[in-house]
Amino acid sequence: MELEKEIYTSKFENEVHKATINLMFTAHWLRNKLAAEFKLYGLTPEQYNVMRILKGKFPEKMCVKDIGRRMIEKNSNVPRILDRLVRKELITRKQSDEDRRETECTLTEKGIALLAKVTAHIKEAKSAQINLDEKTAAVLNEILENLREE
Repeated sequence: MELEKEIYTSKFENEVHKATINLMFTAHWLRNKLAAEFKLYGLTPEQYNVMRILKGKFPEKMCVKDIGRRMIEKNSNVPRILDRLVRKELITRKQSDEDRRETECTLTEKGIALLAKVTAHIKEAKSAQINLDEKTAAVLNEILENLREE
């Protein structure tokens, strides 16, 4: 659907202004769609992101600050997210033997199994929700990366 119809306005300063609003609107739209899918498994997007980060290093452990650096949402409260994942028995969290100031985390078997299940579900949901072919996605990726260049 056109942005103008979604937000009930057609007043934009120029195409760059419209693109900025469109990008923010689309990011929230996509986040809400995915959040609904994660909720089916009792997870938030941030919890899923942490689990994917840990899976990328598995079976190695990761410290909290390294997890925080890799988060998509940089303002996330990583310790709180980790606490919730520990309570759900999806990760373990313990003080580092090498540096007592650091806390190390890793996925549990239960976490690995849930992550695999959710990832398969999300993969299906994304292909149904996102109407992009590989070529268009590559162009979009390039545009987005150019946008973030400073």
